[in-house]
Amino acid sequence: VVTVGPDTSAKYAAEIMAEHGFAALPVVDEDDRLIGIVAEADVLRDRMPPDPRLHLRRDGETPAAPPSLLVHGVMTRDVRSVEATADVADIARVFVDERLRSVPVVDHDRLVGIVSRRDLLRALVRPDEDIRHELLRLVEGYTGALDSWEVTVTDGLATIRRTRGVPEPTAAVEERALSA
Repeated sequence: VVTVGPDTSAKYAAEIMAEHGFAALPVVDEDDRLIGIVAEADVLRDRMPPDPRLHLRRDGETPAAPPSLLVHGVMTRDVRSVEATADVADIARVFVDERLRSVPVVDHDRLVGIVSRRDLLRALVRPDEDIRHELLRLVEGYTGALDSWEVTVTDGLATIRRTRGVPEPTAAVEERALSA
Protein backbone atom coordinates (compact mmCIF):
# COMPACT_ATOMS: atom_id res chain seq x y z
CA VAL A 1 0.00 0.00 0.00
CA VAL A 2 1.28 3.42 -0.91
CA THR A 3 0.88 5.67 2.12
CA VAL A 4 1.87 9.10 3.29
CA GLY A 5 2.57 10.52 6.71
CA PRO A 6 0.88 13.55 8.26
CA ASP A 7 3.96 15.71 7.63
CA THR A 8 4.17 14.78 3.94
CA SER A 9 3.79 17.63 1.49
CA ALA A 10 0.22 17.87 0.12
CA LYS A 11 1.75 18.52 -3.30
CA TYR A 12 3.76 15.28 -3.10
CA ALA A 13 0.60 13.37 -2.12
CA ALA A 14 -1.12 14.87 -5.17
CA GLU A 15 1.79 13.81 -7.39
CA ILE A 16 1.52 10.21 -6.16
CA MET A 17 -2.25 10.13 -6.74
CA ALA A 18 -1.93 11.64 -10.21
CA GLU A 19 0.98 9.42 -11.25
CA HIS A 20 -0.60 6.15 -10.07
CA GLY A 21 -4.27 6.93 -10.64
CA PHE A 22 -5.16 6.66 -6.94
CA ALA A 23 -8.28 8.38 -5.66
CA ALA A 24 -6.91 8.58 -2.11
CA LEU A 25 -3.93 7.69 0.04
CA PRO A 26 -4.04 6.36 3.60
CA VAL A 27 -2.23 8.52 6.14
CA VAL A 28 -0.34 6.51 8.75
CA ASP A 29 1.74 7.28 11.81
CA GLU A 30 5.22 5.89 12.45
CA ASP A 31 3.70 2.58 13.67
CA ASP A 32 1.61 2.13 10.47
CA ARG A 33 -1.58 2.95 12.35
CA LEU A 34 -4.25 4.55 10.19
CA ILE A 35 -4.78 8.16 11.27
CA GLY A 36 -6.48 9.62 8.21
CA ILE A 37 -6.93 9.59 4.49
CA VAL A 38 -6.08 12.23 1.90
CA ALA A 39 -8.23 12.22 -1.22
CA GLU A 40 -7.98 14.05 -4.52
CA ALA A 41 -10.70 16.46 -3.39
CA ASP A 42 -8.82 17.22 -0.15
CA VAL A 43 -5.75 18.34 -2.10
CA LEU A 44 -7.75 20.24 -4.73
CA ARG A 45 -9.79 22.20 -2.19
CA ASP A 46 -8.82 25.89 -2.32
CA ARG A 47 -5.71 25.25 -4.46
CA MET A 48 -7.07 26.55 -7.76
CA PRO A 49 -7.24 30.32 -7.47
CA PRO A 50 -10.09 31.87 -9.43
CA ASP A 51 -9.19 33.96 -12.45
CA PRO A 52 -9.87 37.55 -11.34
CA ARG A 53 -10.86 38.44 -14.89
CA LEU A 54 -13.70 35.91 -14.72
CA HIS A 55 -14.68 36.36 -11.09
CA LEU A 56 -15.07 40.00 -10.16
CA ARG A 57 -14.53 40.53 -6.45
CA ARG A 58 -16.61 42.91 -4.51
CA ASP A 59 -14.75 45.69 -2.74
CA GLY A 60 -13.64 44.57 0.69
CA GLU A 61 -13.87 40.82 0.02
CA THR A 62 -11.09 39.09 1.90
CA PRO A 63 -9.06 36.58 -0.07
CA ALA A 64 -9.12 33.03 1.32
CA ALA A 65 -6.26 31.88 3.52
CA PRO A 66 -3.66 29.80 1.68
CA PRO A 67 -4.28 26.05 1.86
CA SER A 68 -2.15 23.87 4.11
CA LEU A 69 1.10 22.70 2.59
CA LEU A 70 1.11 19.46 4.60
CA VAL A 71 -1.15 16.41 4.52
CA HIS A 72 -2.24 16.78 8.16
CA GLY A 73 -3.85 20.10 7.25
CA VAL A 74 -6.01 18.70 4.44
CA MET A 75 -6.62 15.03 5.33
CA THR A 76 -9.86 13.55 6.58
CA ARG A 77 -9.37 12.25 10.10
CA ASP A 78 -12.63 10.33 10.52
CA VAL A 79 -11.80 7.48 8.14
CA ARG A 80 -14.19 4.73 7.08
CA SER A 81 -12.14 1.53 7.03
CA VAL A 82 -12.85 -2.20 6.91
CA GLU A 83 -11.27 -5.08 8.80
CA ALA A 84 -9.06 -7.51 6.88
CA THR A 85 -11.61 -10.25 7.61
CA ALA A 86 -14.56 -8.32 6.12
CA ASP A 87 -16.85 -10.00 3.63
CA VAL A 88 -16.37 -8.62 0.11
CA ALA A 89 -20.16 -8.24 -0.21
CA ASP A 90 -20.15 -5.98 2.86
CA ILE A 91 -17.35 -3.89 1.36
CA ALA A 92 -19.34 -3.52 -1.89
CA ARG A 93 -22.32 -2.33 0.18
CA VAL A 94 -20.08 0.29 1.87
CA PHE A 95 -18.98 1.58 -1.56
CA VAL A 96 -22.55 1.85 -2.78
CA ASP A 97 -24.26 3.12 0.37
CA GLU A 98 -21.55 5.56 1.43
CA ARG A 99 -20.49 6.54 -2.11
CA LEU A 100 -16.83 5.84 -1.45
CA ARG A 101 -14.24 5.00 -4.09
CA SER A 102 -11.83 3.19 -1.79
CA VAL A 103 -11.44 2.16 1.83
CA PRO A 104 -8.37 1.30 3.88
CA VAL A 105 -8.14 -2.27 5.16
CA VAL A 106 -6.96 -2.65 8.75
CA ASP A 107 -6.04 -5.44 11.09
CA HIS A 108 -7.30 -3.82 14.29
CA ASP A 109 -5.89 -0.29 13.86
CA ARG A 110 -2.85 -1.20 11.74
CA LEU A 111 -3.10 -0.59 7.98
CA VAL A 112 -2.68 -3.77 5.92
CA GLY A 113 -4.15 -2.72 2.57
CA ILE A 114 -6.61 -0.66 0.62
CA VAL A 115 -9.46 -1.83 -1.58
CA SER A 116 -11.18 0.16 -4.31
CA ARG A 117 -14.37 -0.16 -6.31
CA ARG A 118 -12.18 -1.00 -9.29
CA ASP A 119 -10.68 -3.95 -7.38
CA LEU A 120 -14.16 -5.37 -6.86
CA LEU A 121 -15.09 -4.75 -10.48
CA ARG A 122 -11.97 -6.64 -11.60
CA ALA A 123 -13.16 -9.64 -9.56
CA LEU A 124 -16.54 -9.50 -11.28
CA VAL A 125 -15.10 -9.46 -14.78
CA ARG A 126 -12.57 -12.28 -14.38
CA PRO A 127 -12.82 -14.71 -17.29
CA ASP A 128 -15.09 -17.68 -16.54
CA GLU A 129 -12.28 -20.10 -17.41
CA ASP A 130 -9.98 -18.51 -14.82
CA ILE A 131 -12.69 -18.80 -12.18
CA ARG A 132 -13.33 -22.42 -13.17
CA HIS A 133 -9.64 -23.35 -12.81
CA GLU A 134 -9.40 -21.63 -9.42
CA LEU A 135 -12.55 -23.30 -8.09
CA LEU A 136 -11.42 -26.72 -9.31
CA ARG A 137 -8.06 -26.24 -7.59
CA LEU A 138 -9.79 -25.21 -4.35
CA VAL A 139 -12.33 -28.05 -4.40
CA GLU A 140 -9.72 -30.69 -5.15
CA GLY A 141 -7.45 -29.27 -2.47
CA TYR A 142 -10.26 -29.21 0.10
CA THR A 143 -11.60 -32.69 -0.62
CA GLY A 144 -8.43 -34.42 -1.74
CA ALA A 145 -10.52 -35.99 -4.52
CA LEU A 146 -8.69 -35.34 -7.78
CA ASP A 147 -10.45 -35.76 -11.14
CA SER A 148 -13.78 -36.18 -9.31
CA TRP A 149 -15.40 -32.83 -10.06
CA GLU A 150 -17.17 -31.04 -12.85
CA VAL A 151 -16.97 -27.27 -12.51
CA THR A 152 -18.78 -25.00 -14.95
CA VAL A 153 -18.83 -21.23 -14.84
CA THR A 154 -21.16 -19.07 -16.92
CA ASP A 155 -21.09 -15.28 -16.55
CA GLY A 156 -19.38 -15.68 -13.18
CA LEU A 157 -21.95 -18.13 -11.77
CA ALA A 158 -20.34 -21.44 -10.81
CA THR A 159 -21.83 -24.92 -10.62
CA ILE A 160 -19.82 -27.64 -8.91
CA ARG A 161 -20.82 -31.28 -9.21
CA ARG A 162 -19.13 -34.44 -7.94
CA THR A 163 -18.72 -36.89 -10.84
CA ARG A 164 -17.27 -39.82 -8.89
CA GLY A 165 -16.22 -40.94 -5.45
CA VAL A 166 -17.91 -40.69 -2.07
CA PRO A 167 -18.23 -37.44 -0.10
CA GLU A 168 -16.15 -37.23 3.07
CA PRO A 169 -17.24 -37.16 5.89
CA THR A 170 -20.85 -36.84 4.59
CA ALA A 171 -22.62 -35.45 1.53
CA ALA A 172 -24.26 -32.75 3.71
CA VAL A 173 -20.92 -31.54 5.10
CA GLU A 174 -19.36 -31.51 1.64
CA GLU A 175 -22.30 -29.62 0.14
CA ARG A 176 -22.24 -26.98 2.92
CA ALA A 177 -18.50 -26.47 2.39
CA LEU A 178 -18.84 -26.17 -1.35
CA SER A 179 -21.77 -23.77 -1.27
CA ALA A 180 -20.12 -21.37 1.19
